[in-house]
Amino acid sequence: GAGKTTTIRILLDLVRPTSGEARLFGQPTRRAHDVLRRVGTLVEGATFYPYLSGRKNLEVLARTGGYYDRERIDRLIRQVGMEDRAARRAGGYSTGMKQRLGIAAALLSDPDLIILDEPTNGLDPAGIQEMRTFIRSLVKEQGKTVFLSSHMLGEVEQVCDRVAIINKGSIVREGKVADLLSEHVRLRIDASPIDKASEVLSDHWRVIRSDGVLLAEAAREDAPVIVRKLVEQDVQVFEVSSHRQSLESFFLSVTQEESDGQSVSG
Repeated sequence: GAGKTTTIRILLDLVRPTSGEARLFGQPTRRAHDVLRRVGTLVEGATFYPYLSGRKNLEVLARTGGYYDRERIDRLIRQVGMEDRAARRAGGYSTGMKQRLGIAAALLSDPDLIILDEPTNGLDPAGIQEMRTFIRSLVKEQGKTVFLSSHMLGEVEQVCDRVAIINKGSIVREGKVADLLSEHVRLRIDASPIDKASEVLSDHWRVIRSDGVLLAEAAREDAPVIVRKLVEQDVQVFEVSSHRQSLESFFLSVTQEESDGQSVSG
């Protein structure tokens, strides 16, 4: 994979980095138990006692950690949407219900930082929407910081304020979601002859053909430049419209650029 789960495990001092160090709250995480107490986590593959109910699992974890609070457990069970399943044995839970239990467990200690690895894994569309709303409420209503790892980029775009894109273990882009997506837009160009239009533009922009028109990834301010280049080459331009790209298309664009650069340098 890209290294998302490994990055989380390094942050939690579960895996030693081959070089450098990880810091949370300005402090190195290696053997920093005081720092890690401020962190709640849902890591891929979290397990529970299968013969205990979901509620009992939470109670055991809370008592072991020294932060048992019955009212908080009741509230978390409601917030993650598992009140109808809390009394059932965890071993019979679906993947989605285990995710709900895992998120409740991550919040037991009322942490400042919540690290969630693929939090919507196994959830149906309604469950994904509920989880999205819940994660937002943790930030807006409770002032928490949520560090979220996911390959579902549509969900990331709707939930996160900032994003870091990892490709082959390295961060290739990082910043506010709105800023990154405004860097380039997808221009829909209706022109004729389309073959000549594609030839004119492909030397300067990434262009594909779709349903009889051209789609070009470019900066918004490039639109008049594109029109001028086409007209200068006797290409008729009927329409040019812009559409903000999705995080998924941005991800594919920057990772492809990274791969192309490595191929050239290699």
